[in-house]
Amino acid sequence: QVQLVESGGGSVQAGESLRLSCVVSGRAATATRMAWYRQAPGKQRDLVAWITRGSGYAEYVDSVKGRFTISRYDNTVYLEMANLEPEDTAVYYCNTYPGALDFWGQGTQVTVSS
Repeated sequence: QVQLVESGGGSVQAGESLRLSCVVSGRAATATRMAWYRQAPGKQRDLVAWITRGSGYAEYVDSVKGRFTISRYDNTVYLEMANLEPEDTAVYYCNTYPGALDFWGQGTQVTVSS
């Protein structure tokens, strides 16, 4: 059974920081790569960043480079978000990469006001 439990979201002002966590269990816990995705209101779900188990190699989409940091420790995947912008407002999810599992967690809402 797959479980993906995201937490750490909240409402912040532009320029502030948040740290998201995702506890992974079941089949997803053995995945080589894990990622954070986000879905803004009225938009599709998009990739934000991914990380490789072991090496810690990570990639980011251009819009978050230099502001977000993805990390993984045991079965928890983190997303450190700094200097947040209103455009970062979305529900954030974690899942495997590439090719997310059919199952998605409940996500965690991040709201950034200007």
